[in-house]
Amino acid sequence: MNHDHGLNSGAASAFTHLFSPIDLGPMQLRNRVMMPPHNSAIGNFWGTDEHEADRAIAYLESRAKAGVAWVGGITGRIRNQFIPGFEPSGISAETKGYFRLPYFVDRVQQATDTLHAAGAVVTCQMTMIGGFPHAPSARLSSPVTNQLPHVLTTKEIAWFVKEYGFSAGQALRAGLDGIELHVNHDDMLEWFLSPLTNNRQDAYGGSPENRARFVVEVLTAIREAVGTSMAVGVRLNLKEDVPGGYDAKDGIEIAQYLESTGMIDFIHAVVGTPWGNPSYIQPHFFDAGQWSGLAGNLKRAVSLPVVHTGLVNSPETAEAILAAGNADVIGMARAHIADGDLLLKAAAGRTEQIRPCVGGNECINRRYVDGLPFGCAVNPHTSNEIDGPWLPSPSPRRLLVVGGGPAGLELAGLAAESGHQVELWEAQPELGGQLRIAAAAPKHERFAKYLDWQRDRLAGLGVEIRLNHPATVDNVLAEEADAVAVATGASARRPDVPGAHGESVLEIRDVLTGVSVPGKRVVIVAQDDHMPPLALADHLSSRGHKVRVIYATNGPAQLLGRYIVGGILGRLSTNGVQFRFMEEVISIAAGSLTTRNVYSGVEDAVEDFDSVVLACGGVSESALFEELNGLRGDVHLLGDAYAPRRLVFATRQAYALAKLLRNPGRLLPVEAGPLAKEATR
Repeated sequence: MNHDHGLNSGAASAFTHLFSPIDLGPMQLRNRVMMPPHNSAIGNFWGTDEHEADRAIAYLESRAKAGVAWVGGITGRIRNQFIPGFEPSGISAETKGYFRLPYFVDRVQQATDTLHAAGAVVTCQMTMIGGFPHAPSARLSSPVTNQLPHVLTTKEIAWFVKEYGFSAGQALRAGLDGIELHVNHDDMLEWFLSPLTNNRQDAYGGSPENRARFVVEVLTAIREAVGTSMAVGVRLNLKEDVPGGYDAKDGIEIAQYLESTGMIDFIHAVVGTPWGNPSYIQPHFFDAGQWSGLAGNLKRAVSLPVVHTGLVNSPETAEAILAAGNADVIGMARAHIADGDLLLKAAAGRTEQIRPCVGGNECINRRYVDGLPFGCAVNPHTSNEIDGPWLPSPSPRRLLVVGGGPAGLELAGLAAESGHQVELWEAQPELGGQLRIAAAAPKHERFAKYLDWQRDRLAGLGVEIRLNHPATVDNVLAEEADAVAVATGASARRPDVPGAHGESVLEIRDVLTGVSVPGKRVVIVAQDDHMPPLALADHLSSRGHKVRVIYATNGPAQLLGRYIVGGILGRLSTNGVQFRFMEEVISIAAGSLTTRNVYSGVEDAVEDFDSVVLACGGVSESALFEELNGLRGDVHLLGDAYAPRRLVFATRQAYALAKLLRNPGRLLPVEAGPLAKEATR
C-alpha cells in the first residue's frame, strides 16, 4: 500500500505520528486516521434510490482521496426479530436489517472498490440498538426513554448469534476489510455488558464474564464466518455515564476480557450516550480530545491497538493524542465533514487553511430533528461531491454583497472562487453579524474561529471588504455592480406585550456584547427554539447571576436535538439555572411579570428579579432589498434578511445562490426564490 502523503518537511516534523502507517490485524493503514460511521446523514446508502447511494459513496471517496486511511463508514444494522405485528419505532428501530438486502453485496462492493482505489481500507459496523425492542432484562438504560423492552430468551439470543454470523459472511463477500462490533452507545450488546440493564440470573447475567457471554458468542460466530481474513474489533464505551452503569475501571476489565478471547484485532474506545451529557456526538461545550486520557488508560492496560474517537477536531489534537500514547489510531468524523481536504492541508503544512468544525451538530440534527437533507453549517460543499468540483463561472461578473454575516461571507467566498469580482459592505466595524455576538457566549469560541477563517479566506481570494460602510439605495445603485446580494440580517425582536420596552428589559445581543449589564437576578424570556436563550443563560449564570428562563413550549430548545441539548442543560443545571415551561409572558413591569399557561390559560406572577432579558429571535431587515428590487435587476436576498434561521441555513442559501450566479442565464426571479431550484445544477 502506498504510504506517501506528499508531506513537506515542516508537516512531517509536526505530524510524525499522524502520518505513520500501522497494521490492525490484516488491515494495513497508510496513516493513523479513520472516519467513523456517519454516512447515514449524508445520503441513504441503503435505499432503493441508487443516486442517493452514489452521493454517499462520492462523499466517502473524496475523503479517502484526501488521505483518510480507514473508512469505517458502512453502518450495518443486522436483521431484527419480533412477533408478527410488532412495530419497532424510533430513530434506531430496525426490521429487516441491511445485510439481508438483496443488493447488499453489490452495493457495498461498489463502495469498497471505489475506496480501495483511493487507498483506504473499509470496514462495516454491526449494530442492533438496545430496547428496540430487545434487552437482557426489563430495565431502562436512560431516564429519558420509558418504553420497557422485550426480555430476550436464550433461544432468541442464539438466533441473534446466527444472524451476526450470517451478516459477517455477507461483509466478507462484499469485499470489506474488517468488521467493527458495536458494543456501545446503547447497543443491545452493551445492555448485556452493563450492570445497569442486565440483572439476569442465567448464563448471560451476574458475573462480568457472564454479562460478556453474548458478545463473545457473537465474536465467535463472526470469526467462524470470516476466519482471519478480516480485521475484527469492538467499539466499546470507556465508561457509562449513568448511575448503575460500569465505570472506567470496569471498562478496562471488559476490554481485557475481550482481548483474552483472541478474537479481536483492535478496540475502539469512546464515550457518551445517544441522549446525555456527553452524547456520543460531543458538541462544542466540551474540549477537543477531552476523553483521550481515559483512552490512554485503557491502551496501557491492553496489548491491542486502540482507536479513539471523541471530539478530535484538528490534526494538531490528533497528533497530540497519538504522541502522548493515548491511542494508536484517531477517529475523526465531523472534522472531515467540515473540511474534506483536512489531511491534504495538514500534509502540506497549511493547517491554517483548514475549515474549522464548530461542533454545533447540524450535520446530524438537520436530518433527525428538522427532517431536512444533510447540511454542514460551515461547509455547504459537503454531500455535493457527486456534482464534481466547484468550477469557475463562464461569465465572471462584478458582485456586490451587502452584509458581512454568515450568509454574506459564504456567498462572497463562493462567488470569488467562481471567478467573480466581489466587494462586500458591512455596516459594523467587524465581520460576522449575529454569529460574532453569539461567539461571546461560553464555549462558543469555535464560532469565532470559523469567522476568522472566513475573513482570511476572503482576504486570500481578493474580496474587497469595506467595514463601517452602511448600504443605502443610492450608494448601491451608484456602485453599478452586475449583481447585488442583500444579506442584511435581522434586527432584535421584542414581543408585543405591555412593558417589553421598559428600562429593566434588556435584549440578548446587548447583554452578550456588554452594552447592557443586567442585575443580579435575571429572568430570560425565551422565544427561540434553538441555542440562543440557553447560551444567554450560560453566559449570565457563569458570571454569578441568578437566572430563571421562561418558555412557552413544553421543554427547552425544541430544535436542538438529543445529541447536543444534554451538554448545555448539564452546564445550566450545575450553574443553578431554573426553568418554567408552558408559560407565555403577557406583561412585564418593574420587578414583576405575568405569565399565562398556554394550555389552561391560568395566569401567574413571577417576581423577585432585577432585570428581564429578551431572547426572542429576530425580525428580517429586508427593506433595502425591497427598494432595490423595484429599481434594478439582479438583486438577490438571502440569510436572515429573508427569514431568520441558523448558520447552516445561511451557508446553504449562499451555496444555492452562488451556483445560480455562476450561470447567470439560469437566474430566477425573486418570486421563485433561488432555493426553490436548488436541485437545478
